[in-house]
Amino acid sequence: MAWTLLGIAGLLEIAFALAMRSSLGFTRLWPSLLTVATGVSSVVLLSLALRTLPVGTGYAVWTGIGAAGTALLGMALLGDPVAPLRLACIALILAGVIGLKLI
Repeated sequence: MAWTLLGIAGLLEIAFALAMRSSLGFTRLWPSLLTVATGVSSVVLLSLALRTLPVGTGYAVWTGIGAAGTALLGMALLGDPVAPLRLACIALILAGVIGLKLI
């Protein structure tokens, strides 16, 4: 159950980052509210997952999901630059997340 909560928390972290961009510096109401809601929800689920998972593993997996997911969606949806080296770095992040899950 902790890993499921952590995965959902990571997905909410991605939503948080994308909503923050859409809020335009918290100048737009609905994206700003979504930013706060997803950010708080993500941290709450992370804290629940950390009841049973080691903090180093849980936090690293949470940030890895958020970082890799946000970078990929930024490239796919927002026109962020796509370069082989960027993709390789994202693959390394994902490999680290998978490694932490398996160990």
